Amino acid sequence: MPAPLQLHPRLLLVIFSVAFLHAPAWADNLIDSYRQAFDSDPGIAQARATLEADMQNRPLARSAWWPHMSMTAGTGKNTAGITGLGAPISQNYNSNNLSVNLTQSLFNGQAWTALTQADHKIEASEAALVYAQQQLALKVSTAYFDVLQAQAQERVAQEQEKLLGAINEQTRATLEVGTGDIIAVHEAQARLDAARSDLIKARNAVTVSRRALQRLTHHSVATLDDLGPFNAIPPEPDKVDPWVDTALASQPQIHQSQAELAIAQEQVEFNRRARWPVVTVQGVAQHSLGTVFPNVDINQKGAGFNVSMPLFDGGQISSTVDQAQAQAQAQIEALSGLRDDITLGTQTAFLNLQDSVAQLHAAETAATSAKVSLEGTRAGFEVGTRSIIDLLNIATDYIRAEQNYNGALYAHVVARLQLKAAAGILSAADLDSVNGLLRHQDHP
Repeated sequence: MPAPLQLHPRLLLVIFSVAFLHAPAWADNLIDSYRQAFDSDPGIAQARATLEADMQNRPLARSAWWPHMSMTAGTGKNTAGITGLGAPISQNYNSNNLSVNLTQSLFNGQAWTALTQADHKIEASEAALVYAQQQLALKVSTAYFDVLQAQAQERVAQEQEKLLGAINEQTRATLEVGTGDIIAVHEAQARLDAARSDLIKARNAVTVSRRALQRLTHHSVATLDDLGPFNAIPPEPDKVDPWVDTALASQPQIHQSQAELAIAQEQVEFNRRARWPVVTVQGVAQHSLGTVFPNVDINQKGAGFNVSMPLFDGGQISSTVDQAQAQAQAQIEALSGLRDDITLGTQTAFLNLQDSVAQLHAAETAATSAKVSLEGTRAGFEVGTRSIIDLLNIATDYIRAEQNYNGALYAHVVARLQLKAAAGILSAADLDSVNGLLRHQDHP
């Protein structure tokens, strides 16, 4: 039973990143496909770069508490003509100056808030990267099984063409010996033409689905491992509330939104603290020669405390505080709406997985029944108890049952991952578990 998980985004980052470090030369199973996509996906690269940029917010905020030292220096050549201070002075002379300034912050309310904001910005970016990884895993899995489903439907379309082609030939043969009728011949030909059209459509679907997977992996798609025998698994636990609780506690989008709300709330305090005094201690060392009078050498050093604070700013600080409060309220509403969306998405994914189990069982039973009906109808046609139209209709029902089974089979596997993704707990272990359902194919 998935108790509400509260995995830190950084831990989820490590789980995904360590699991998919090296990509093979080609994709032949689900894990290989995800590794390739993981290494080449622009969205993952963008989220990583954003995180790296936000990681610098911490040293930037911390820098306000470190000593700041600056230096200025200059030199020049001067011509002076000075009267009124005794003997007139008229000469050319050089001047130079050097000063070093050291400032240490002692009290800065905004700097404290900036440190906390920096941590929350990093948390938001980490959660965004985890979400991007989970969504990529779901996209790759969906695309992978879309290829397998398209290939399965192509095989069914080939079987349909072969089956209806045989019935068509049989229908024409009965007409030639005088036991058939022209209506049945036309009907069989129409069904065969439709089957050939379906085969073209199925082949095109394979091409499109393979290109969609290639778009994610940025590699050519080899022969993919297909599903082996497995049992349909309903949600565990088979109640929706624990899954919703898990989603609200673990979904990376919520972690990101919560961090962004904390940033917005801290911005209110940051803006409010603009009214607070800023206290610094400052030390100065200065040397100058010829900057006041020729040949006058001045050397100074000193230290002191500085206090600065605004007295009147025309309402600027009040406006920035009000603005930040409104933005924080907007973020509160956004988080509330996100929780509603995630709740609905998790409930939907839960019901879809429940439904997929029933659909798969029903489709499997229907396919088995349709195959038996086809064999029985074919035997009945041979002995004259069933008509060619009966055989065509049963053949169509059989093909439709096979198509429905293929759709239900792959939809169930994807539904497993969709529920985990909706709950925000889709991990490398989940992909590995699904990958274990695949049987190795011989590759060309």
